[in-house]
Amino acid sequence: MTAVLGIDLGTQSVKVVAYDFVNKSIAGAGSAPLELHRADGGVAEQRSDWWLAAIQHAITAVESTLRSSVVAVSVSGQQHGFVAIDEADDVLTSVKLWCDTSTSAECAEITEAFGGRDACIDKVGNPIAPGYTASKVRWLKNFKPGLYSQMSGILLPHDYVNLHLTGERCMEVGDASGTGFLDIRRREWSGEMLRAVDQDRDLADCLPPLRKQNEPIGKLRQQVADELGLPAGIPVGIGGGDNMMGAIGTGNVRPGVVTMSLGTSGTVYAYSDEPVIDPKGNIAAFCSSTGGWLPLLCTMNCTVTTELVRSLFNADLDAFESQVAKTPRGSNGVITLPFFNGERTPNLPNAHGCIVGLSSSNVTPGNLIRSALEGATFALRFGIDELATLGVSTQEIVLTGGGAQSDQWRQVVSDVCNLPVTILEQNEGAAFGAAIQALQLVEHGATIEELVADHVTRDVSRSCEPNPASVAEYEDCYEKYLGAVEAVSPMYE
Repeated sequence: MTAVLGIDLGTQSVKVVAYDFVNKSIAGAGSAPLELHRADGGVAEQRSDWWLAAIQHAITAVESTLRSSVVAVSVSGQQHGFVAIDEADDVLTSVKLWCDTSTSAECAEITEAFGGRDACIDKVGNPIAPGYTASKVRWLKNFKPGLYSQMSGILLPHDYVNLHLTGERCMEVGDASGTGFLDIRRREWSGEMLRAVDQDRDLADCLPPLRKQNEPIGKLRQQVADELGLPAGIPVGIGGGDNMMGAIGTGNVRPGVVTMSLGTSGTVYAYSDEPVIDPKGNIAAFCSSTGGWLPLLCTMNCTVTTELVRSLFNADLDAFESQVAKTPRGSNGVITLPFFNGERTPNLPNAHGCIVGLSSSNVTPGNLIRSALEGATFALRFGIDELATLGVSTQEIVLTGGGAQSDQWRQVVSDVCNLPVTILEQNEGAAFGAAIQALQLVEHGATIEELVADHVTRDVSRSCEPNPASVAEYEDCYEKYLGAVEAVSPMYE
């Protein structure tokens, strides 16, 4: 057997898949949970050593003979996290994550220094949003100047894993577009934005080389290979952000396909041959990891929302499905605004979750559970609509992430968005996408598009079509949801 390995460093866990590309099957998989440190003020952090321990645990859960057959590796990682390293490649402090909203003040400082929000969008393609890496760098300067002075490298989570595997510092352009200081159109660092982050220091000296094509960044180091039970010297690909690798793993490498990920966060993204810049800043103007662009909307509260409400009623997954199934569409007027951890879209980093429309007759577990699911879905439907205003058409939604395992949720997505929903046989989108990228290193001359066409397969039994009656009913529900968002937003602006 011959396999490639995809590693996905998420927020809640590390997942790995060993893909037998000759027989076109996932031959092995492993996972390990991750801790998440949260504190008042929007703090969300992890330690880099937690990542490495979890990666070792997940990989060594794969059968040893299969591990010894691996011929290439690529890494997917949660976007936007800020890993500050010193000259010796040691991590200086805890890693602020994508879901950390404690740097709103730094966002405002950078935006003002650059000339305003519109100037940021016009010149680099994106506003400086809470969660992006730029504000985290500024925060370190403001609050930990001693550590900041020791910083010699700025890395993203998957870059740090690549450094651990190969000893090489680099950054892949798709993941880099989530830093806030990449010029999206030119795929180059923006010197002007870096000066807005810190006018006293040339941060370009801390940034690694940008990689724009999938090629080996280095070879697996002997010590790491021994720890993981993998062959030393095998090539390690450029990897990418979890959304970029998820695009590969869900076949989203051509126009017309939209991936919707129902994970801790919710994302909606589509491939484009040209940059897609949203003047309102709702859609992130990201680069893909396949030579194009990946306009994307992110919400910070997707399965977070359903898990919170599910736990409130001690409902296991079967009970969750049952409650959703027997509750009418629209949850009898209950509307959940899923802003429990603050929100990126709409840009309300200080917001809290709200449940509106409650009456003495509709406060039931079923209405609250279904409303949580519907609220998280409405937030993502907004992304489909916003993409359409920018000329990005959607012919089908490829659904991925933990929420995609729910029969009820899949149908709700199809009905709310009035689009067919495709589920794939390979259900670990980001890890599988990394495996496909690794495969390109050994399938010399093959394009990502060719590999996707050959290895990504549809699960017909779990895919679904919209129900016309449900679509009509949900249009009214969605409009009420948007009205509730508009009414509540001023409380948190």
